[in-house]
Amino acid sequence: MDETASCNRVVLCGIPAGEPTFSHASRGERFYTFPLEVLRLSGTADRINIILRESLLPVLRLSRAGFLRLAGELRSFNNRSGEGSRLVVTVFVRTMETPEHSLWENRVELEGTLCREPTYRTTPLGREISDLLLAVNRPYGRSDYLPCIAWGANARLASGWTTGTRLRLDGRIQSREYIKNLDGQALHRVAYEVSASEITLLEQAQDSPV
Repeated sequence: MDETASCNRVVLCGIPAGEPTFSHASRGERFYTFPLEVLRLSGTADRINIILRESLLPVLRLSRAGFLRLAGELRSFNNRSGEGSRLVVTVFVRTMETPEHSLWENRVELEGTLCREPTYRTTPLGREISDLLLAVNRPYGRSDYLPCIAWGANARLASGWTTGTRLRLDGRIQSREYIKNLDGQALHRVAYEVSASEITLLEQAQDSPV
């Protein structure tokens, strides 16, 4: 993959659902993580993992139980601890504020490359879904691998795409709980993905990104 950054924008407005905890240190900076809850129109709450610099903690404390609006990028990394999902999806915060309004927001804009062929299926209720894994470039050759889902007509369209297809996607982050059976033990898991509302096909890449 090339070394230029692709479009990766996230805007969220929700309520902090827990205290910040230390995540990691990098290049002399300390980073913290906390969950943000954002309601859907249906009333279901998506609980989204947030990572921010230590310098933004005062803004988080000011929000208390009120709304917090943040903008940043969707990131992924592999969980090597053996606990929880293998692929961890988080929002890395660039800016954060306590807004004057109390309106839920959950918007994602991505441009990237499919790094495997979509998986098309139908639910027991007949809904059409395609599972996508989108590789989105960061600067200097790094990439985030982001699970996405398309519905209905978009799912049918995506089912014909191949590895290396370039696309733009607009949607929202959603969390989904499921049970994983491991050695006879039922384990509670939470998966994160981008639910696409609009997909635009871009130029076709010549080579696979992976």
